[in-house]
Amino acid sequence: MADFGLYSLRIALVVAVVGMGAGIFAGVRNHAGADRVARRSAGILGVLVTLSIVALFWAFASNDFRIEYVAAHSARSMPLHYRLAALWGGQSGSLLLWLWLLCLYGGAAIAVHRSSSRRLMPWVIAMLSANAIFFLVLLNFITNPFDRVAPGFLQSDGNGLNPLLQHPVMMIHPLVLYTGFVGFAVPFSFGFAALATGDLGSAWLRTTRRWTLFPWIFLSIGILLGGRWAYEVLGWGGYWAWDPVENASFMPWLPATAYLHSVMIQEKRDMLKTWNLVLVGLTYSLCLFGTFLTRSGIVSSVHSFTNSGWFGYVFLAYVLIIAFAFFGLLLWRRRPADSPLRSARKLESALSREGGFLVNNWLFMVILVVVFWGTMFPVFSEALIDRKITVGPAFFNAVSAPFGLMLLFLTGVGPLIAWRRATWASLRRQFWMPAAVGVATLIALLAVLGPGGGWVALATWSISAFVVMTLVQEYALAIGARMRRLGEGPVEAFGTLLRRNQRRYGGYIVHLGVVFVFIGLAGAAYNEETLQSIKPGGAITLSDYRLEYLTAKPISAQHYGGAQARLALYRDDEPLAIMTPERRMYWHEEQPASIPAIHSTMGEDLYVILTAVEADGSATLKLHRNPLVNWIWLGGFTFVLGTVAVMWPHPTPGGASETSA
Repeated sequence: MADFGLYSLRIALVVAVVGMGAGIFAGVRNHAGADRVARRSAGILGVLVTLSIVALFWAFASNDFRIEYVAAHSARSMPLHYRLAALWGGQSGSLLLWLWLLCLYGGAAIAVHRSSSRRLMPWVIAMLSANAIFFLVLLNFITNPFDRVAPGFLQSDGNGLNPLLQHPVMMIHPLVLYTGFVGFAVPFSFGFAALATGDLGSAWLRTTRRWTLFPWIFLSIGILLGGRWAYEVLGWGGYWAWDPVENASFMPWLPATAYLHSVMIQEKRDMLKTWNLVLVGLTYSLCLFGTFLTRSGIVSSVHSFTNSGWFGYVFLAYVLIIAFAFFGLLLWRRRPADSPLRSARKLESALSREGGFLVNNWLFMVILVVVFWGTMFPVFSEALIDRKITVGPAFFNAVSAPFGLMLLFLTGVGPLIAWRRATWASLRRQFWMPAAVGVATLIALLAVLGPGGGWVALATWSISAFVVMTLVQEYALAIGARMRRLGEGPVEAFGTLLRRNQRRYGGYIVHLGVVFVFIGLAGAAYNEETLQSIKPGGAITLSDYRLEYLTAKPISAQHYGGAQARLALYRDDEPLAIMTPERRMYWHEEQPASIPAIHSTMGEDLYVILTAVEADGSATLKLHRNPLVNWIWLGGFTFVLGTVAVMWPHPTPGGASETSA
């Protein structure tokens, strides 16, 4: 079976080269026969890569330790689901997963647009095939997942998977994150095709709107799942540490989100054609760059795969080539004075919806520069002064917070301002009530909490109240109008609004999810923690919680051992729960791990870590009180609901599907 997967990859490389060549020939010569060859090559490529990934799954399921990758990332003692998830737990398998998803996306895009985008499709196939060729070269010649263990080094068991990855979230997190990363290859390829053909109107943009929204929501979910994984597994009480690899997933999200806003300006006002292409190219280039960061070893991270030798140089070279090819073509197309990329329309007033969206875009870009600079600063400092200097969360939080608050404010303001030019009278009418709610919230917070938590948290919650009120006001006005005019009930009116104008009213739900996330993030200003050693019968207090240490017992599983503490949790002498944090040692990996116990409410979490158990039974415990942290996960859920509302197709009277996504 392993040989079957190996030769599938080798044949796939030949097929991808044929597909790229046929796509370029069909695009240049408008050759129908070459176009058919390119499409069929893409289909065959998808089948071959699918056979290869099935072969690798089979190798993990059957404990085929003759394969080096299987021996390095699994063990017989691991449950089947973790053995299968180990496929993306290392270098080669994760690259194969990327390639497989690329083939799925490419096949779906070709099937959907085989008739509607005939002129663009040859170039789309050529670009998708070029991406596939790169990953196939890596998999065939540099980091092959089917390499055999040398005969003298065969093992009866494997080395096991990193214990930090043996968590239910890690079974889906890489899949979700990669579905986001790889999906941006489709709008990138359509943008490249539009540049190659000179067909630079808005047709390619309308074609790729849903192809952008789909990976964007998966990337968003992937980032949130990564935060949840870090919160439950890493045993430090937090969900985001501005880790270089966390930033690698966040960086492409920023221009992608900016694009989803600025694209509305092009559709409505026929402006920002060049800028939208820049954002499409930047998003996918950063997806590739993020993949390079996780696999090159140039940054230190618990998430990263390191690989010595030529791998990092080859990957970085490809990132630069793909970016230069796209942006070089963009500059060439924009050069003529009569270029269709040059819009005759200009911004009429900064006080307009398009003005708000432009400010929104530039704020996203400023945050992107901050994150990129902070992430790469150790690399730059080592190159310039031969000393690796790392910047920590304090830098990112301090620099990003003001721009994040501005973005939060625009979440409430931008969608309500009129297109072209707004008047002061309309602004007063729209915003006096939300502004009053925001100010009242600030006064109430100062009265209850005082200024001790810092201005960022107070500003965040006050602006959040302002934004929520703008959303409530918009829905109330629209639902009330339908109820008065058409006699609909409130639920029916709400459903009709979502069905008739999905982008607007579904987008408001997405904005509400963003507000919830900001509310949760601001809660970190009031975090508390303590670290103490206690004997059985002793107690630790934190805020109004009291934790009594009852006992500790050994735990023994097939592939790990350790200790579990039993703790009785009280709040103001009211019993709440029995908490059981664990400290484990994984035998194969020779690596410790802390499994925290978490008591959750919507108001806060009490997070308990067992760091050690001594021979006399005493235990060292670390406690975190994390206010409002669950609003982050609620925000993610609301985020997903809003995006589903935006993308959900609705049947029209003629039987077709209607959507505003």
